Amino acid sequence: MRITVICFLAFLLDLLWGDPVWLYHPVRVIGLLITGLEKILRKAAGRQESGDPEGRKLKIAGSILWVMVCGLTLGVAAGILILAGKVHPAFASAIEVFWCYQLLAAASLRKESMKVYEKLKEGDLPGARYAVSMIVGRDTEDLTEEGVTKAAVETIAENTSDGVIAPLFYMLIGGAPLAFLYKAVNTMDSMLGYKNERYLYFGRAAAKMDDVFNYIPARISAALMIAAAFICRFNARKAWQIYRRDRHNHASPNAAQTEAVCAGALEVQLAGNAYYFGKLYEKPTIGDPVRGVCPGDIPRTCTLMYVTAVLMLVVGAGVRMLFV
Repeated sequence: MRITVICFLAFLLDLLWGDPVWLYHPVRVIGLLITGLEKILRKAAGRQESGDPEGRKLKIAGSILWVMVCGLTLGVAAGILILAGKVHPAFASAIEVFWCYQLLAAASLRKESMKVYEKLKEGDLPGARYAVSMIVGRDTEDLTEEGVTKAAVETIAENTSDGVIAPLFYMLIGGAPLAFLYKAVNTMDSMLGYKNERYLYFGRAAAKMDDVFNYIPARISAALMIAAAFICRFNARKAWQIYRRDRHNHASPNAAQTEAVCAGALEVQLAGNAYYFGKLYEKPTIGDPVRGVCPGDIPRTCTLMYVTAVLMLVVGAGVRMLFV
């Protein structure tokens, strides 16, 4: 019951106040740890030799970094809560609620995506391009209004899993320490999981382990989002159909799970080709273009995200009551 209450309170705080930007975010600390260890381990691994075309040393160094970051993150979080519990159990619970609140990204996602929506409604396309560049990795300078909208919708849909449901999933299992472990895994992937010359080998472990940690949450997110589409009176049947057909239309085994549901629920087509750092990447589309994507799809996707999150809390609480 304690963990369930902590998760509900954390979600409520995020809903009411959003990310506490006035306070140094713990994920930034994890990022600094990753950057520091990367420098040390790259130096230890040395330059890739011509006799090592598979980058074995860099793969080993990247794997060591993954283990160290995960171990330190989990250990420090658990250790602080144990020490706080010795002062008073309520003190430890208060810290855990606040940490869990910081690790949820629903309000932040909505806030940043609605900035895009407001700029589009004002007819300020350059402003909308800049706003969406804050939440996506693709090139945004030449995006049309539809392109900007699609980018925002895709980001909300994908991050419903990565930024909301997955953290809740791990919180409901193991509280803040396990949620911190997940955030460490996710942060390493966002910093190291690129298929470019610098990170192809060194970031291999980070990318693969992020896929592993997100495998179950992504599929739970998709199932709950289909239910959310029904509750919100979107096209739940189409959501299910597109999910079954297009859930693998992405290089990642997890990213298209919720994007496919969202595309079907809104009866739009998402994904497709995109530019990254000036280079065109050809990607399959997700969904059918029953109608064109419009700015109003941004708040609609935010609604899907929030209803999906509430369902996760309710279902998670029920499962804990039955089995814990």
